[in-house]
Amino acid sequence: MRKLLKNNRGFTLVEMMIVLLIISVLILISIPNVTKHSASIDEKSCQAFVKMLEGQIAAYKMDHKKIPTLVELEEGDYLPDKNTKCPNGDNITINSTTGKVTSG
Repeated sequence: MRKLLKNNRGFTLVEMMIVLLIISVLILISIPNVTKHSASIDEKSCQAFVKMLEGQIAAYKMDHKKIPTLVELEEGDYLPDKNTKCPNGDNITINSTTGKVTSG
């Protein structure tokens, strides 16, 4: 048992520096890819928000027999967090005749 503890060596400074170099190179490679895709992530999250809002409009329309405005959706607790903007900051509009949701 004593022999196992005696031969226990840690990492050398050179080995630790090589590991840190490899990790930093991997981070430098991955950061531009993440920032490049953030615009498409925002666009897809906006599309998902518009689809969710269209579902809430359909639910309101079944309950009240009319197409709602954004204020009516907020007041009727059809929007979970009272948010009327896309995650990327675009404004949302509802067509009062068709009930179609557009962002932009």
